[in-house]
Amino acid sequence: MPELKLMFIRQRKYIFLLLSVYVLGWGFTSYQSIFLGLILGTSLSLFNLWLMARRVDKFGQAVAKGEKVRSLGMVSRMASAVLAVMIAMKYPEKLHLISVVFGLMTAYIVIMIDYFLQSFHLRK
Repeated sequence: MPELKLMFIRQRKYIFLLLSVYVLGWGFTSYQSIFLGLILGTSLSLFNLWLMARRVDKFGQAVAKGEKVRSLGMVSRMASAVLAVMIAMKYPEKLHLISVVFGLMTAYIVIMIDYFLQSFHLRK
């Protein structure tokens, strides 16, 4: 599955670009709690993307070998989201809760945008 690894590398670059914009926003604007929430949520979203890519790769290898397959780790991804929300609720003056939630959705938005860009690129 080299295309899966290429997709993950591409999406990771996009997320790092977003994180760098968020860091600049945190450093140079007065909306520090919003950008810090986006940084926390997006960082955990990147972790979830890495975890999902790794598990899908193992899933594909297990199917190819005819072995029994385990889950793709939905519980661990949900646990990291709950952790982010708990941190945001513990420090509401430092982290904006809605920004953390938007940051957690970042990887899924990046996946969709990457899909549309790649499908448009392949059509040409």
